Amino acid sequence: MKQHFAMMAAYNKWANALIYDAAEALSDEEYRKETGAFFHSMHGTLNHVLVADRIWLKRFTGEGDAPSQLDATLFAELGKLKAARDTEDARIVAWVDSLDEPALAGRFTYMTVTDMRTVSQRLAPALAHFFNHQTHHRGHAHMVLTVLGKAAPSLDLIYFQRSEAGRQFA
Repeated sequence: MKQHFAMMAAYNKWANALIYDAAEALSDEEYRKETGAFFHSMHGTLNHVLVADRIWLKRFTGEGDAPSQLDATLFAELGKLKAARDTEDARIVAWVDSLDEPALAGRFTYMTVTDMRTVSQRLAPALAHFFNHQTHHRGHAHMVLTVLGKAAPSLDLIYFQRSEAGRQFA
């Protein structure tokens, strides 16, 4: 199981880099344009993914900042958001690398953000949700690019596995 989550952490880092490269090619107006995405724009979507990652990593590790709102804007500028994303992706990879099978089978307890209740669950299923959530919202970012008439990167896991970054997982 650890190998699977190591692959997902590496894939997450790779896919985020592709989405951020595409976002950097947008004008500021395009980057902030309301497109009908769940978090409205590329800016809102990318901020949300970082918000959610920080919330989950705080739950998982007990460390780091955890925003109190799912639609918080952590960074107004794309450059600063990208730098924070790169740091968070490195943190995710390092944390997953530190896990062992007993930790993945273990439980953890946390407080939800939306309705303030305590939840206890096994780590592995929560980690699966964590990576699935990122993929879900990168799909929204992909849709934003499409709505804007821009080329969107291929983000399928198989493309990662065939890339230099993912060959070890193929």
